[in-house]
Amino acid sequence: MSRLIAIDPGKNKCGLLLVDLDKGLVLNGKVVDKLFVIEVISSWQSEFPVNGIVLGNGTSSKYWQKMLSGLAPIEIVEEKGSTLRARDRYWDIWPPVIWLRWVPRGLIVPPQHLDAVAALVLLEDHLKKKFQWTGSPDFKISHEQ
Repeated sequence: MSRLIAIDPGKNKCGLLLVDLDKGLVLNGKVVDKLFVIEVISSWQSEFPVNGIVLGNGTSSKYWQKMLSGLAPIEIVEEKGSTLRARDRYWDIWPPVIWLRWVPRGLIVPPQHLDAVAALVLLEDHLKKKFQWTGSPDFKISHEQ
């Protein structure tokens, strides 16, 4: 099985995503305090072989390139506008409650941190492939794995 990690890097927190390329599924997605990013990735790698890391080229990506070197091959991708696209993708995956469906999506703010969905958008843009994300979102900033 081919597995990839996508990262929306940030100064204080990062969006992390683990996907199964063969099945087109998101296996895990988290918003993680920067102090625990390596710990979470190492935990995922101990459970699943990971073929590579897709890293957004925005905020602090150079720092993350150094920190992640040696864990898996890293591919840097354009992340311009990914946060806005993550909003739309969030509502694609988890549609708003029925009464909010009449409100234009641009006016509805998702009730979660979107960093993990931004990582999904980066990966989907890069691979030109959509991934299925089942389950309900829980993107509170994690201070542990």
